[in-house]
Amino acid sequence: MATIDIQGVSKGYGSRRVHADLNLSVQHGECFTLLGPSGCGKTVLLRLVAGFEQPESGSIRINGSPVSDPAAGINIPPDQRDLGVVFQDYAVWPHMTVLENVAYPLKLAKKQRREMEERALEAVAMVGMKGLEKRLPSELSGGQQQRVALARALVAGPSLMLLDEPLTNLDANLREEMRFEIKELQRKLGITVFYVTHDQEIALAISDRLAIMDGQGRVRQIGSPQDIFERPADVFVFNFMGIANFIPVRRVGDDWLVGQGDQRVPVGRPDGAGELYTVGCRPSDVRIAASGPGLRGVVRRASFLGAMMDYQVEVDGVIMRVALETHEAIAGGLMFKAGDPCALNFHDLLWFDSVSAEDTGGA
Repeated sequence: MATIDIQGVSKGYGSRRVHADLNLSVQHGECFTLLGPSGCGKTVLLRLVAGFEQPESGSIRINGSPVSDPAAGINIPPDQRDLGVVFQDYAVWPHMTVLENVAYPLKLAKKQRREMEERALEAVAMVGMKGLEKRLPSELSGGQQQRVALARALVAGPSLMLLDEPLTNLDANLREEMRFEIKELQRKLGITVFYVTHDQEIALAISDRLAIMDGQGRVRQIGSPQDIFERPADVFVFNFMGIANFIPVRRVGDDWLVGQGDQRVPVGRPDGAGELYTVGCRPSDVRIAASGPGLRGVVRRASFLGAMMDYQVEVDGVIMRVALETHEAIAGGLMFKAGDPCALNFHDLLWFDSVSAEDTGGA
């Protein structure tokens, strides 16, 4: 197992600043995911840890030993950092068989032929490719090629695995299958995994902890998947982790009213003393009814999505998404159509005291 300690790291390209004074720590034996939008610098940070690039300032330590520290003149080569790397595009050699691809790192390390073959066969079996050792990459599916890349990264027995969007090029079913296999391998081998992705679903499924990065390369929150999803640090994190409703509210006397209308927010109160807030909730946190208590609204769009009904509801000029299981909608007489009046209540609401158009995905 390995630890990663990133302290005060800065990196840029010309006038473009990717990271500035970034701090991050990964613990022994955990699957740590760096999650953020495309272009935020996730892959750059992984390459800095791997040693393919060097920071302009700051330091990176693996297992307590410095591997990058420009001020001290330290830059340990990638092959001496005790790590394996799996890339998005697999990067398997097209002219080599499965076994030759997997054994290649051991060949570079000048291991004996018998040892190379034994360890390569073991790694191939570990990723479920036994019996396919003599095939070329052109004879393999995308998922099988990704397994070859995993086996090649594991064959030298590294204490740290770096994975850069390894499932992006796979179809949905294969992505789901492979994410569970990666997590199972990590548990079985007890290695530390540093995973980079923009896919929230994968991050939530495999991570022990994850860090959310914004478009400027800043870390907005670090925590367990449950913490990140249920207790987001700010509007950006809440919005990035899935479809979100944002409802502007204002204080009028002792009441909190929605938008510019006169309807009261039916649940929760902010801790602060401000006059303007934004309330956040997921579409699945909204309860819809034909009448009764709650916010009065009008269905503007009704979409049948198979297992789910997706409604867009307007309340005093504010548009909200509502998600409801289709069988529940049918059983409860909640199959609305555009133009129908309705009433909305909420399972839970999150109160945010500051909002920007960028954070909420607005213009």
